Amino acid sequence: MTTAKIAHPPIAAYDEWLAARKALLAREKEVTRARDALSAARRRLPMVRIEKDYTFTGPDGEVGLPDLFEGRRQLIVYHFMFDPRWEAGCMGCTGYVDALGDLSMLRERDTTFALVSRAPLAKLEAYKARRGWGVPWYSSYGSDFNYDFHVTFDASVAPIEYNFRGAAELEQAGMLMPPDEQPGEGHGLSVFFRLDGGVFHTYSTYARGVEGLSNDYSLLDVTPYGRQEDWENSPPGWPQRPTYG
Repeated sequence: MTTAKIAHPPIAAYDEWLAARKALLAREKEVTRARDALSAARRRLPMVRIEKDYTFTGPDGEVGLPDLFEGRRQLIVYHFMFDPRWEAGCMGCTGYVDALGDLSMLRERDTTFALVSRAPLAKLEAYKARRGWGVPWYSSYGSDFNYDFHVTFDASVAPIEYNFRGAAELEQAGMLMPPDEQPGEGHGLSVFFRLDGGVFHTYSTYARGVEGLSNDYSLLDVTPYGRQEDWENSPPGWPQRPTYG
């Protein structure tokens, strides 16, 4: 009787392992510093005023985009894939929300997190109850919101774009959805900022750009104010600790 060979890392003496681990640590530190620099550059992105009045449906009825902030300065919207024809949400998006955990740090740092999907509110509420989620969830059914932020694909409504690539680029990459499969849904995350009564779009990311954003610090990293820690290389005047209340 033969025993199946088990794949495993190479076996080494402790000194050899330690040398390899320190070499890897040096690379990890490089990635950490590069990630911090990337987050600093993200905080310096310009922002674009939202001119359109979007309407959503929430537990308290119709609301506008400013209402989704719940009185805070920053808003993170996760574009949750839930087509109006579906009876359940996307399993990948479901796993993402399941992994979020406690988001109280966001609220303590002037940031609100919400889900937005095209499915009618009744379907969202039923699915939310089934999953045991407490995160705010709004329906954009009948609104241009999903189309304008390129997470619903229907060439009859708006030009197809995903992850900042137009239809020609998506077709070349073999990623363009055929017309007979439209409308279709995509996932993503968008960030908004309130200033002087206006709402501004600061950032969006899609596809694998979302997969690492499943904890408070990673989510704060995509906002203009970042983590609000002293060590961050933030523009002058950025808050270093929560100053709201």
